[in-house]
Amino acid sequence: MSDFNINLHEAIYSLSDALDLVGVTQVNHGKRVAYMAAECGKIMNWSTDQLDHLFQAGILHDCGVSNTEVHKKLAQFEWEQEKGHCQVGAKVLKSASLLSPLSDTVLHHHTHWNDLKDLDLPLQTKLNANCIYMVDRVDILTLGCRLKEPDILVSVDEIRSKIFEKKDDWFHPELVDAFMRVSDSEAFWFSLEREFISGYVATWVDHESTSKLSFPELKSIVRIFSYVVDAKSTYTREHSEGVASLARYLGELLKLSEKSCDSIELAGLLHDIGKLRVPDYILEKAGKLTDSEFKTMKRHSFDTYNILKQIKGFEEIAQWASDHHERIDGGGYPYHRDKSRLSIEARTIAVADVFQSLAQKRPYRDALAPQEIQDILNQQVASGHLDASIVQLVEGHLTQCWEAALLINSKK
Repeated sequence: MSDFNINLHEAIYSLSDALDLVGVTQVNHGKRVAYMAAECGKIMNWSTDQLDHLFQAGILHDCGVSNTEVHKKLAQFEWEQEKGHCQVGAKVLKSASLLSPLSDTVLHHHTHWNDLKDLDLPLQTKLNANCIYMVDRVDILTLGCRLKEPDILVSVDEIRSKIFEKKDDWFHPELVDAFMRVSDSEAFWFSLEREFISGYVATWVDHESTSKLSFPELKSIVRIFSYVVDAKSTYTREHSEGVASLARYLGELLKLSEKSCDSIELAGLLHDIGKLRVPDYILEKAGKLTDSEFKTMKRHSFDTYNILKQIKGFEEIAQWASDHHERIDGGGYPYHRDKSRLSIEARTIAVADVFQSLAQKRPYRDALAPQEIQDILNQQVASGHLDASIVQLVEGHLTQCWEAALLINSKK
């Protein structure tokens, strides 16, 4: 397995950008929560390592949210089903070795202090979770107030009073006191504006240097991205995993280098991350998309590139992932690249994406059998859409490709 030189903070930042796509009206929510939590932690005199842990958990605290309807519910100050996404987020973070220490903090970031204080957890974990809960509610209150009055200073007293009312009940008293101190200045509230938050988070990213991550370590982080997007619709669960599995299998048949095979697998896992912006009803629609809906869908591969390009060392992976709807004749999207401008890896992912999609049930059709899939692939070669040599490779290994696309061997 190959190694990758990656800035872990850049990867986390990019995951936060992807999560922002779920709730377009709450862009930068995770970043604002991380900022406010860190400022409260500083008042509490927490160490640099503790603050870094808090910031990472804050920026990723909603990684269990894929569905836009759930995201809207979380904009309510109280919602009885709010802990569901905490459990999902904790589970996906625990699956990534480098991010697993954040899982308990994320699991309890909607747990009231009165319940949290008696749990068998380290005190710092409880404080981290409760701090994120508190400032998460601050951000939700702030967003609600801005809808009524754009000048946030008009609503500061109302927000602070609402948080103070929950002292000793929802929130640890010392955390409330820290928030009351840090939020007493106008500068704190002005700092929640997008321009400041972006600069603050960029500084945090720059504090982390590039480090060598093994392929399994990096894949475990990347799988968080794929899980979040695949969970958006019941019809696309395991789609990204299946595309990654098949793309890697085809890459090995093509005798690509080990580094290319590792990278093509990562690109397969990441190719649909831009779909988090696509409204749920479009992904779940049982009939043909309207022209307007299809144009909305066509944006997702462009968003995929914009998210991934921020990670140094991911330049090729970002391009391969975003090219999965490009076609040999230049008739794809979003760049209209033809075969001369498409790498073998991008063309392989495009075939894997079509194959896997046809092998899965969709709201508008049942899953297709291997030979039916092959017939459609052959038609797309004839129409100038897919690479003939790769489709021929699929035809020569049709059963194995079908098993790779549906992760059959990995489930045994």
